[in-house]
Amino acid sequence: MTPPGTRPTPVILVLGAEYRQAMVDVLAQRYAAEYEIVAPTSMEEAIEVLGELKTGSRPVALAACEFFAGGEKATHLLAKFQKFMPSARRLVYVPVERFRGSVAQLRESLAEGRLDLYLMLPQGARDEEFHTAISETLSDWAQSVSYSEIDGTRIIADGPSPDLSRIRDFLDRMGLPNTVHAPDSPAGVAALAAAGPAARMPLLQAPNDDYLLSNPSNADLGAVLYGRPTDIGEDAVCDLVIVGAGPAGLGAAVYAASEGLDTLIIDQGPIGGQAGTSSMIRNYLGFPRGISGMRLAQRARSQAVRFGARFLAGQEVTALRIGAGPDGCHVVELGGDSVRGRAVLIATGVDYRRLGVDTLEGLLGRGVNYGAAASTSREVKHKQVYVVGGGNSAGQAAVHLSRFASHVTILVRREGLAATMSSYLIREIEGNPRITVRPRTVVTDGGGEGHLEWLTLSDVDSGAEERVEAAGLYLLLGAQPTCHWLPGEVARDDLGFVLSGADTPWQSWQGGRPPAPYATTVPGVFVAGDIRCGSMKRVASASGEGAGVVPLVHAFLSPEAG
Repeated sequence: MTPPGTRPTPVILVLGAEYRQAMVDVLAQRYAAEYEIVAPTSMEEAIEVLGELKTGSRPVALAACEFFAGGEKATHLLAKFQKFMPSARRLVYVPVERFRGSVAQLRESLAEGRLDLYLMLPQGARDEEFHTAISETLSDWAQSVSYSEIDGTRIIADGPSPDLSRIRDFLDRMGLPNTVHAPDSPAGVAALAAAGPAARMPLLQAPNDDYLLSNPSNADLGAVLYGRPTDIGEDAVCDLVIVGAGPAGLGAAVYAASEGLDTLIIDQGPIGGQAGTSSMIRNYLGFPRGISGMRLAQRARSQAVRFGARFLAGQEVTALRIGAGPDGCHVVELGGDSVRGRAVLIATGVDYRRLGVDTLEGLLGRGVNYGAAASTSREVKHKQVYVVGGGNSAGQAAVHLSRFASHVTILVRREGLAATMSSYLIREIEGNPRITVRPRTVVTDGGGEGHLEWLTLSDVDSGAEERVEAAGLYLLLGAQPTCHWLPGEVARDDLGFVLSGADTPWQSWQGGRPPAPYATTVPGVFVAGDIRCGSMKRVASASGEGAGVVPLVHAFLSPEAG
């Protein structure tokens, strides 16, 4: 029996025949203390067990199936059971003698999204590669379904709201466990009593009671973690100030700090930028099993901090004053505060375009979300949701949501996804029975009583309209530059993207030569990532551009060395 106030123990399901017990023995050595390992001996028993688990709200974290177990393809068995365990990660384990002959088939299944990983059954004790894969997979599952026993930050809220969604998204993306409590719950009553009658919800209380925040802004949240701009020091001048902590900014921060530059990174939201909202990035170099944007950002942040970089999170940059500081350094304004840098990197990325439907804008945080908002996936279990957008972010959001929602529909203006989405994602979507792509369709209206309940969809060609039930709408509508704070000296194209290198106006060239790649029309001001005109709009290219800026910063700071 599960003690009151705790969550049921998650389950690892093992399916198979000849090698089932060997897999159970391997898993039990490491995971039996925190997971119940269940190994039914037949299809009938498996269906019965899964039905009981679902009825008792016992989550299956990992389903491991023997390759060709019972004479049937493992992926077919996993597909049959998916309705009982939609959020479970799917593993096929293969005995060594069958591995060589299975790889081509398993790669195909992996590409089509019919399993999450395949592993060779360990041949001896302490197969750490095997256990690393299992541990990372279980960790990914726990993060995606927010299944944790950690007494993290307590949020007191009286229902869904834009502020609650913003705060949860910030905490989730910073890797901080959090739970929502009603005002009349024991935690809610205690927090409200401590906060006093003037407190406004959502109310945040640290697990160790270090702080109690009333409807905190992003700046308040960031200050708890990294401090405020005034903590940098009134007379401090950084070697490099990076505006934007997405892949480009983080790539630059790691390389700049590792090479001894005094580096400061500023972001108006949590660390990670738009990429930090991606539920699973599968085409980033060095992560064959994929990695969530949040985890990638956390690792890069830790790496940069290890080399001495400093961060300011939740701080919005409002202006850049060229050469306005001592010795001609640049001044980055943050409202009433400022920081100074000898060089500045613009890495603010892009934001999602607004839909422009007033009825839906009024439901932000109540079923309508800009971006993936992974923290809301638990709110759409067994419901119909819609994703608007045809890029990789939209595809990743749809795949993630399909683990929770009864069905996900992707809406795109184009004829399909081929022109805007990576092939691996298209294949995964095509192989997912819970996802439908609806081309040449736009959202024109929607509503609900306090929460999204319905949408009006319009055919782009005929104008025909259809009203559909919807519990969630995720808007990933393409790129809109986020550098309105830049002065006119920094040249931009007609859409607002920052020009660099040979794309800059010829009037800014010196001696008939354009600025270096990633250099803008202002000496000492560089650009990298999605905000740069002509960028690839991919995580790997953005982080590479960020790293590529660092030699240019060195050359600018020490021209005599060149």
